[in-house]
Amino acid sequence: MASEARTRQYPIILALGTTQTLAWASSYYLPAILADPIGHDLGMSANWIFAAFSAALVISAVLGPRIGRQIDLFGGRPVLCTSNVTIAAGLVLLGVCNSIPLLVVAWILLGIGMGYGLYDAAFAALGRIYGNAARGPITGITLMAGFASTVGWPLTAFGLDHIGWRDTCFAWAAAHILIGLPLNYFMLPKVTVAKAEAANAIKPHIPIDRSMILLAFTFAAGWTVTGAMAAHMPRILEAGGATAVQAVAAGALFGPAQVFARIVEATLLKRYHPLLSTRLACLTHPIGAAILSVAGGSAAGAFAILFGMGNGVLTIARGTLPLAIFGPKDYGYRLGLIGAPARMAQAAAPLAFGLLIDLIGLKVLIVSSALSLSALAALLLLRTNSGRAATDSESG
Repeated sequence: MASEARTRQYPIILALGTTQTLAWASSYYLPAILADPIGHDLGMSANWIFAAFSAALVISAVLGPRIGRQIDLFGGRPVLCTSNVTIAAGLVLLGVCNSIPLLVVAWILLGIGMGYGLYDAAFAALGRIYGNAARGPITGITLMAGFASTVGWPLTAFGLDHIGWRDTCFAWAAAHILIGLPLNYFMLPKVTVAKAEAANAIKPHIPIDRSMILLAFTFAAGWTVTGAMAAHMPRILEAGGATAVQAVAAGALFGPAQVFARIVEATLLKRYHPLLSTRLACLTHPIGAAILSVAGGSAAGAFAILFGMGNGVLTIARGTLPLAIFGPKDYGYRLGLIGAPARMAQAAAPLAFGLLIDLIGLKVLIVSSALSLSALAALLLLRTNSGRAATDSESG
């Protein structure tokens, strides 16, 4: 099966890159465009929508280890197909909702769907197919899905202007059923597991050792900054002296900067251990923050590019670094454990940084830079051979 999967590497990358772009565009990036019109129509504050969205991220974090274990046992196809159906159901319910309880239920479904269908699940699926050779495919799908906001926001805004937010939700739901579901079902290889083997499978014991804690902290700190910047970057840039036009123009550079960094990772840095590129990625946000603080609004573009480059590599590292350190054994379950704190931190970041910006303005970049540098410190303490040795001894 492994040799056959390798011959189909590019079709699988294209399929998963497409379904990941769809999944991110129709869930994670949805509230940025639709929160205000949904709140206006339902007679509630948009904060309710963002609160429900944060709860959905927490749900996806809690489900992460269980979903990773399912992928380790059965492969990625059933899990990612479940995500298409669940996100579609959540979008349909969101499109018909007329009250806060229905809104909450819709985002619970979307949270479950995000847990089953965003990067961690896709990375685990690739690890199940390719083992230690999954670094290239992981980079490949993030190259494509790096444009999720670039594609998703304009499409959602177009739908909002021409068919309204409810029909836009229905359209995204239809895309999951008509595009995402067939791609995940037909392009991902089927993993055959005997019923007795699956029934008797013992939950793996993965010690929460020094390497696990350092990685979990690294990604939690990094994703706190990512969640904060995704919600507040224009506001922060304006606090730094940028005009509204400059802030929007700088924000448009974020996606291409992510993709550029991933191309560098896939070409120039692929021969090195992913720990090197991850350490470099932790430096870009503090450097960009220093430039913005010194040069003011004219450096808004430089800040967005540097932050985008770092974020682009950190996204890949979430899949490649645990694989390089611990190997492919129980990879999906391990990803779920490592990624859970990051998702929870990402859920809390928009509110926490919103309050901080109200209190200290541009000085909030001191906090975000400290988080990035603390992630770098954790990586400097990481020993690349410890986790691998532990895995080898377990498997032996």
